[in-house]
Amino acid sequence: MKKTIYVLIFSLVVISGFVFSFSTFANSSDANSEIEIDTKISSKPLYNLEKRKKWEASPDGIKFNDWKNSPEGKKVQGSYDKIKKEIEAYAEMEAVVTSVTFQLPTTNPSSPKWLVVKINDEDYMMQFIPEDFQKLNSLKVNDKIIIKSRSAGFSNNHPYLILSSNYIEHNNTVLFERDLSKNDGC
Repeated sequence: MKKTIYVLIFSLVVISGFVFSFSTFANSSDANSEIEIDTKISSKPLYNLEKRKKWEASPDGIKFNDWKNSPEGKKVQGSYDKIKKEIEAYAEMEAVVTSVTFQLPTTNPSSPKWLVVKINDEDYMMQFIPEDFQKLNSLKVNDKIIIKSRSAGFSNNHPYLILSSNYIEHNNTVLFERDLSKNDGC
């Protein structure tokens, strides 16, 4: 009885091996399509590189690169280098409020609001939607605050590095904390 079971299992393994080999040979065109899919995936970074080069050649890209290489652009990039470790670690940074009324020249009432802070003698901007900015209405110039930021960005349209607005504390009271679960981590 045991011999019969072993023979049946062995036969099943051998037959399934033949079926697998035959199906692989018969579907070699499927294997080629898998290679094509892999090629498409690996060419995606190339597509992004081409897209970036195209943007850099556009008037906006040229303007941005000119700014990036200017003294103003280098200063903003240098301010990022000063707090890069704290951003990567999502660590607390001591800041002093320098403006609660900063606006860009073409600002309307529903536009984002800006908080400008100084960290280690460098100015930084934090952007808020008007509803979130209301939570900060108790802040005044020269108030000392604790901030945490997950990221930063720079733009030739802004005079300072732009910090993500993730956490602000004043006098041991949390004034603002972004709930990342509500917006898929953005």
